[in-house]
Amino acid sequence: MPDAASSGFPAGVRTLLDDLDATSGGAAGDAAALLLDAIGAGGIVHVAGAGHSLAMVCETFYRAGGLAAVRPIWDPAVFPLDHALRSTRAERRDGVGRAVVEKAAPAPPDVAVVFSTSGRNPYPVEVARECAARGVPVVAVTSARASRGAAARADTTLADHAVIVLDTCVPPGDVLHPAGAPRTAAVSTVLAAYAWARVLADLDDLAAARGVEPPRWTSANVPGGDEVNAALLERYRHRIPELTGGG
Repeated sequence: MPDAASSGFPAGVRTLLDDLDATSGGAAGDAAALLLDAIGAGGIVHVAGAGHSLAMVCETFYRAGGLAAVRPIWDPAVFPLDHALRSTRAERRDGVGRAVVEKAAPAPPDVAVVFSTSGRNPYPVEVARECAARGVPVVAVTSARASRGAAARADTTLADHAVIVLDTCVPPGDVLHPAGAPRTAAVSTVLAAYAWARVLADLDDLAAARGVEPPRWTSANVPGGDEVNAALLERYRHRIPELTGGG
């Protein structure tokens, strides 16, 4: 049987990463500046997604090397692990995303980052729209190609409500293999995770240029990590109740 390397899948992923860099490299820097300015002004970053985009919410929250000023906003109904069909229905139901934002109550100088590959379901659209209506700028991590090829279940798209769009370049249907008739090997998580990591790298460079130190988690498995993290927990626990189970 041919392996993945001989089938061209790795090359396909690398091509998409290059496409993302070419399409959204500047936007990543803009997002980094927006986040750094918000955190410097005392704000936090509200991060949202539904279904498998919740993997990106996990990637941004309480992550070694990641920003400490991140609050996950979500509804248990959009979590697929204990009831997959319910999560699909919830993401498509009007009002769920709006209620999530109302509960979290973001306000300037906060920022919101919303992950959704298609950006066409009511949940991510409502989260972005409600944040924008509160004066909280939105960074959308989505795919223009996937959005154009997806069923429209809302009057607008996630990107319509964002001040910055990171286009992940995910193909319609998400899958990449085999090249001629793709049916497996989804790439949205790989590309979205890369986009977020690129924002963090740009943020670090910008912070260094400004002579400031962003609040970042340190791995608990390295010396001194627990002490650094304890100070950050104390700093943010009142604005991010999910850090200590108060969400």
